[in-house]
This record gives sequence, structure tokens and C-alpha cells, in this order.
Amino acid sequence: MITDASRCPCGTGLVYGECCARWHRGETAPTAEALMRSRYSAFAVGDADYLLATWHASTRPSDLEFEAGMRWRRLDVLATSAGGPFDREGVVEFEARWSQDGDRGVLHEVSEFVREGGRWFYLRGTH
Repeated sequence: MITDASRCPCGTGLVYGECCARWHRGETAPTAEALMRSRYSAFAVGDADYLLATWHASTRPSDLEFEAGMRWRRLDVLATSAGGPFDREGVVEFEARWSQDGDRGVLHEVSEFVREGGRWFYLRGTH
């Protein structure tokens, strides 16, 4: 179980309470990369409400279920393009390592984000 004093799953080196927990609790992520990291952490802690709230309405699923036994192990941000506090769009490329029922793997994705009304939203990802 991840607590505020635990190392944040997103890989910044900060503790969860000083990192992604603040976004999960309602503060606005200032960049596309911060939103992507917080979404990864939301998968790691099982926060489906946050994931749905930060998914753009045009591509958001009606609900979200987590795969049983899936454990997110590490996030590596490979590249970012735009996505700053004054941009309207951004792209983040990352690798997310996972394990499930003795299997291990890597999800490689290039994620697109848009900023509307001062908030970043996940639009879509290409694997």
C-alpha cells in the first residue's frame, strides 16, 4: 500500500504526498508530463476516478476496471514535446514496467495531451 510517506510510483524520487498525491487530491497538474506521471501513479494506486477525470471527454471510456494482479513497477519518461504551462498540446513518450501473475512486461506509449480551461487532459496514446 502506498502512503503519503512512500516513494511516489512516478519515479521523481519525491514522496507520494509531495508529488502525485496533490494532483490526485484536486490540484491542477501544471504540465503534460506532470499529468502523465500522476496518471501512471493513479494506475499504481488504483485511483480510477482520477484517471477518468483527467481523460479528455472525447476519448474517455464510460468506466475503467483494473486488471486483477497487475502491478506497475517503474516509469521511465523517454521524451516530451511541448506540454508546458502555456502550451495547448503536449506529447509524452514513456515506458511503464509491469508484472502480473509471474509475467513481466513493458508498455511503451506516446501519449497526447490537450489543455482546456487551464487543465491538462489525456487525449490518446499510441503503443
